[in-house]
Amino acid sequence: MKRIRAALFVLFFLSGFAGLLYQVVWLRMAYASFGIITPVLSVVISVFMLGLAAGTLFGGRFIDSISARTGLSPVFFYALTECCIGAGAFLVPLVFRSGSAALLMAGEMDSARYLVLSTLVIIASILPLCILMGFTFPFMMSFVKNLDKSNKTGFSFLYLANVIGAMSGTIITALVLVELLGLRRTWTVAAYVNFLIAAISVVIGIMYPYRKTNAGDNIIDVDRDAVHDTTVSSGQALLLLFSTGLTSMSLEVVWIRAFTPAFGTSIYTFAAILAVYLFATSAGSLLYRRHLAGDRVYDTYKLIKLLGISVFFPIVLSDWRLRSFDIVFQALVLLSIMPFCALLGYLTPKLIDLYSEGRPSGAGYAYSINIIGCIAGPVLASYVFLQYFGIKFSMVAMALPYVVFFISYLVKTPVRASGAAAVTGVLLIVSIFISYDHEMFYNKNNNLVVRDYTATVVALGKGMDKRLFVNGIGITHLTPITKHMAHIPMMLLDRPISQAPPVSALIICFGMGTTHRSMLTWNIKSTAIELIPSVKAVFPYFYDDAHAILENPNGRIVVDDGRRFLNRTKEMYDVITIDPPPPVEAAGSSLLYSEDFYNAIKSRLREGGIFQQWVPIAELKTQQAIVRSIVNSFPYVKAYTGIEGWGVHFFASMSPIKMPQIKEIEVKMPELAKQDLLEWSGSKDFSQFMSKFLLTELTIQQLLNNNTHILISDDKPYNEYYFLRRQKAFLTTVLSKFAK
Repeated sequence: MKRIRAALFVLFFLSGFAGLLYQVVWLRMAYASFGIITPVLSVVISVFMLGLAAGTLFGGRFIDSISARTGLSPVFFYALTECCIGAGAFLVPLVFRSGSAALLMAGEMDSARYLVLSTLVIIASILPLCILMGFTFPFMMSFVKNLDKSNKTGFSFLYLANVIGAMSGTIITALVLVELLGLRRTWTVAAYVNFLIAAISVVIGIMYPYRKTNAGDNIIDVDRDAVHDTTVSSGQALLLLFSTGLTSMSLEVVWIRAFTPAFGTSIYTFAAILAVYLFATSAGSLLYRRHLAGDRVYDTYKLIKLLGISVFFPIVLSDWRLRSFDIVFQALVLLSIMPFCALLGYLTPKLIDLYSEGRPSGAGYAYSINIIGCIAGPVLASYVFLQYFGIKFSMVAMALPYVVFFISYLVKTPVRASGAAAVTGVLLIVSIFISYDHEMFYNKNNNLVVRDYTATVVALGKGMDKRLFVNGIGITHLTPITKHMAHIPMMLLDRPISQAPPVSALIICFGMGTTHRSMLTWNIKSTAIELIPSVKAVFPYFYDDAHAILENPNGRIVVDDGRRFLNRTKEMYDVITIDPPPPVEAAGSSLLYSEDFYNAIKSRLREGGIFQQWVPIAELKTQQAIVRSIVNSFPYVKAYTGIEGWGVHFFASMSPIKMPQIKEIEVKMPELAKQDLLEWSGSKDFSQFMSKFLLTELTIQQLLNNNTHILISDDKPYNEYYFLRRQKAFLTTVLSKFAK
């Protein structure tokens, strides 16, 4: 009895573990194929949840009948499902690649046509596997019910194991697997986990074949206690399940944007939020299971009362005015979401147990209602709440359903809930009128705040102190470095500007628009690519001549993912320049530092064309990995220190690069371009200024690591995943000090 109970727990632990691995890898592959934009994130999550909803709903309806007709235990069908998931996982990358190639002619990334078609490709790629994942719950519940007709709480037992597995998958994937194995081998691990689950399930099916059982039989003994709760009807339970699914997933999207300024944009920020979310959910589920065993389960309205209070904690405790406390503030922010998530972890399996009474069909229907809410949540958060209401009021909006539910309870028992009502009222008032998020911090002193479905963009400052922030992270400022990104590669270009075909430049990452503005002073065609629509919208904040730049017939600004634009355009360029958003370790940034990206660059460069990439200050090995990827991709590479004494400009080409003499540059360079280059330099002597820059040249060999495996590729995002190597470096340092 204990062995079979433990085996089922392990199976659903492994299932949750593999599911999170797939979600992480599929999301990353989707970013590479369809662009690093919020809609891609929302679609992947929504399709994932849609598949689970469809699988649990329809799987619960037919599993009992198909087992009865075939005489096979439901666990055999569970094994078949897991085997199909593992096999199908090998097809997803192929479908992504072919779908991405087919969409190259679908227009810009913010066009409705592209968003719809990319959604359809993602659906075709992963929905079938997600439906199979949804089958697993009702299939195993049917097996549990077959062994014990009296069981009414099988869902919560499996749910607990699954959530703990998902949490473990989040942590181990982020901290270990991707860094050690790369993305391809990581999803291969997930596929082998599916095959292992299938093999164990077949053994269990042989040990416990299908049989007609009588009420009272008890082989598995998961838990025979029924959930007794007279405070909520079946219809109310379904309404609550939909509402909790919608609000929890909406809040997860909002929390990521709200907490980014406090934690940064690294992959570990997202992993930490998700891990805490799942840890608290599993803790709540575990508490429910223990209360169930002791016949002391909390009634639903008591849980709603607590949810009505805890949902405001993240709003109040993430107040931006507390950020000066640094680590304490970060801990407070993470802890603020735990009570709410724990209560949902308690309430969700309780309501499904209550509605289903152990029936696979009932559990499948109830769980699908919860997941439908989960599907709607990210879409509403991205396209409605964050875009039109901002971070704080999006969180308040997600809290209101719990306030409404609580008020309905308060009408019935005003005395028992009066204290909680007072606390909820105070928190609601504080959240609306007193709490202070980072958007409010920036939305003053005539700063410009613009929101869209992708990000919150802030333009602030005066004169040369103007800065651009995206989701609270400083992206760039007015600096001559961004002018050099245009002027230096143009100087290196070894052909006359007037020669046919006309010289043209491509700028990936528009930012404040400085590089695009500088490029146009050469009187050439300049195309700038920007991922976030609102970044283009704030361009006039930084320059008085912005409208003239926007109307310049030689200039064009395209809202798209830079990599996708390279793959879909048929144009060739003489100069391609890129300044990826900081920091170098930002999540998704490896897609702009990888060998695969540089291959896309090469395909769009004319013969003798120059590629420029700016690399800010980074960890030594990370910088070495970037240099190795560039050197592996281009036979000719030059490097210069930034004019302000930090960061490195890399210039690469398929042809030899020769820096012309200063006199040659003066003759070649238009007068307007010279004036632009010196605009912020503090110097009026062009020759002196250029001489200073030329003295900063670095040798490529001194920037490389002897280990040729230290590089960045799509499969191994070396710059993003660094936990193990930094821990190793830290331990090495500590041990060396002890040795001395």
